[in-house]
Amino acid sequence: MIQVVDLHRSFGDHVVLNGISIEVERGTTFVVLGGSGSGKTVLMKHVIGLLRPDSGTVLVDGIEIPKLEGRALTEARRMFGMVFQGAALFDSMTVGENIAFPLEQHTDLSEAEIRARVAEVLSWIDLEGIEDKLPSELSGGMQKRVGLARTVVVKPEIVIYDEPTTGLDPLTSDTISELIRRLQHEQQVTSLVVTHDVRCAFRVADRVALLDEGRVLVEGSLEEIKSSSVPKLRAFLYG
Repeated sequence: MIQVVDLHRSFGDHVVLNGISIEVERGTTFVVLGGSGSGKTVLMKHVIGLLRPDSGTVLVDGIEIPKLEGRALTEARRMFGMVFQGAALFDSMTVGENIAFPLEQHTDLSEAEIRARVAEVLSWIDLEGIEDKLPSELSGGMQKRVGLARTVVVKPEIVIYDEPTTGLDPLTSDTISELIRRLQHEQQVTSLVVTHDVRCAFRVADRVALLDEGRVLVEGSLEEIKSSSVPKLRAFLYG
């Protein structure tokens, strides 16, 4: 579903991506691990076409993203849903209005159909009946779940998670991880998770890549990653 091929990107003299290649199979969850400055976020921005590579390319469902512009790029992005590091909810809108927003912008559903869809996804994240609450009335974990609901309400083929568990306590983090797994299994969504949270990675990943200084240091199945003897990987996973 996602192919990153020999991707290079520098900002001035600073090399951020130095020949990254990964493949994300359709309907799986691929976790990109790495510390600060490893290139995780820059890689993610290339996948959704926010940045263009110096060389190499990104293909999503066979479409070469760096070659797209304007309406073609906008159309390709409809395949994606994005879960931001912060919930990124509109403070002045209620929960229901936040979740309904992408449906109002990108579909022809009636008001009744939108209300029904909002109620459906709130039930899916176990937050029924909070449509009229404001984001400020919710805990951080609840806001994160509402952000996920807003992402999946339009049923994207691919969901990209940018540090989905940052700032959450372990129990709430596990709840988010479980929702990521449920979304994959119940709706066959392809997921790309960018994180430094090893606990989350171990709960959601089918495959894992560890970035180090703009390169893929090691990649493999979750079992292969856990048993790897690569010193930098073991230090990252187990301290």
